[in-house]
Amino acid sequence: MTELVRRLREETGIGILDCKRALEQANGDLEKAKKILREQGKELFAARASEANQGRVESYIHHNGRVGVLLEMNCQTDFAANSEAFREVLRDLTMHIAAAYPPPQYIKAGDIPATVIVQEKEVYRKQAEQEGKPAQVIDKIVEGKIQSFYKQVCLMQQPFIKDPHNKLTVEDVVSELSRKTGETIVIKRFARFEVGK
Repeated sequence: MTELVRRLREETGIGILDCKRALEQANGDLEKAKKILREQGKELFAARASEANQGRVESYIHHNGRVGVLLEMNCQTDFAANSEAFREVLRDLTMHIAAAYPPPQYIKAGDIPATVIVQEKEVYRKQAEQEGKPAQVIDKIVEGKIQSFYKQVCLMQQPFIKDPHNKLTVEDVVSELSRKTGETIVIKRFARFEVGK
């Protein structure tokens, strides 16, 4: 199922949770899942992703002056970029990046260099082998640990710090803003600075 979710996400540009729900409704049928997403109006965001060339840059400096963040988030119109909803999410995300531990290193899993993923998988495989795990379950263990790794280092997969129930991810927050504004919202880039690191 994880591979299907990844494929649907890559083909549509729609959030992971929405892709997962659509695939569950479609009993794993990729084409039916695409149709479900279209019926929900979500393909509009993915189809216009390349048009997201407006937006804002937000900065956040923690009160002690030891952590700072710059974040660029794009949308399709300056009207949406200047809306209070857009600006509020942008501010929240800069605070998220400043507060998240471990801090995000990439925007999404696709941004991680293949060499890093290969190295991580090797480490997890060796750990499982040293723990004496059976060969037939090692691949599942490695895949589970890679998914956890993505949640640690990818901004979009991190649990959103302002969600008290710890159920929303950053991707969910961005998807909700897309629904509110009716526009594609893209986190373009970010930089996090911390004194001494």
